[in-house]
Amino acid sequence: MSSVYCFSVHAEATPSTLPRVVEVFALHGHVPSRCHAHVGGRGSDELVVDLQMPGITAGEAALLAKRLGRVVAVQNVLWSEKRAAA
Repeated sequence: MSSVYCFSVHAEATPSTLPRVVEVFALHGHVPSRCHAHVGGRGSDELVVDLQMPGITAGEAALLAKRLGRVVAVQNVLWSEKRAAA
């Protein structure tokens, strides 16, 4: 079985938030397989970014989540493992 890790990042909607979130993956040599962003979560001033990252370990996913939480304007990071059938 291969795993895909899903990240949901809730942040203040500023022009620099989305590139800063994606940069976390780039700095670790990763390109998410999916990325969707929209403004609106709890209000019109919140940006929600949902990303999926296959091919990493649970430890790498935990590290990415920790680093995402340190990004300026990020308020909350949720992450989980999605298992796909082989």
